[in-house]
Amino acid sequence: MSITQERYSMPAIVLHWLLALMIVIAFGVGLSMSDMPLSPQRLKLYNYHKWAGITILALSALRLLWRLTHKPPPEPPMPTWQRLAAQFTHFALYALFFLVPLAGWAYSSAAGFPIVWFGVLPLPDFVPVDKALAELMKERHGMLAWALAILVVGHIGAAFQHHFILRDGLLNRMKPSSK
Repeated sequence: MSITQERYSMPAIVLHWLLALMIVIAFGVGLSMSDMPLSPQRLKLYNYHKWAGITILALSALRLLWRLTHKPPPEPPMPTWQRLAAQFTHFALYALFFLVPLAGWAYSSAAGFPIVWFGVLPLPDFVPVDKALAELMKERHGMLAWALAILVVGHIGAAFQHHFILRDGLLNRMKPSSK
C-alpha cells in the first residue's frame, strides 16, 4: 500500500542528508582516533573531527531554522504510539545535533586545545581550561555521541520498516528524487 504524500522541500532534503553524512563521518573518525597512539595522524584526525563537529553544529542551526520557518508535509496515518515515538525521536535527534558538538567543543576548550575551523577560523574557548571539566566533558561527549548513534540507527530502522514492510511511501518524502 503506497500513500501519496507531499515531499519535504529540497533545502530540507539536502540539509537532512548532508547532516546525516556528516554525523556518520564524524562518528567514524571519532571511533578510529580514540584508540590510536599519539601521532601526527591522530592529531590530524582530531582536527578533522572537530571541524566536522562545528560543521554539524552550523548545519544543525540552519536545519532547525529551516524547520521552524517551513511547514513539513503532513504526517501519514499511523498509530498514536508510532506518532509519539517519531515525535520523541525527532526531538531527541535535534537536541543531540546540538548537544554532541557543544560537549565536544567544551571538552576541547577545557583541555586547552582550541578549535581552528578548517585551520582558518579560530573559535573562542567555550569554557575555561579545567582538567576535571575536560574529563567530564570527554565522557559526556562520548555518551551523547553514542546516544545519537543509537537514535540514528532507530530512525533508519523505522524508515526501512515504512519503506520495505509497510510499503507506505513514507521514505519517499525525504528521498532526493521520488523516482
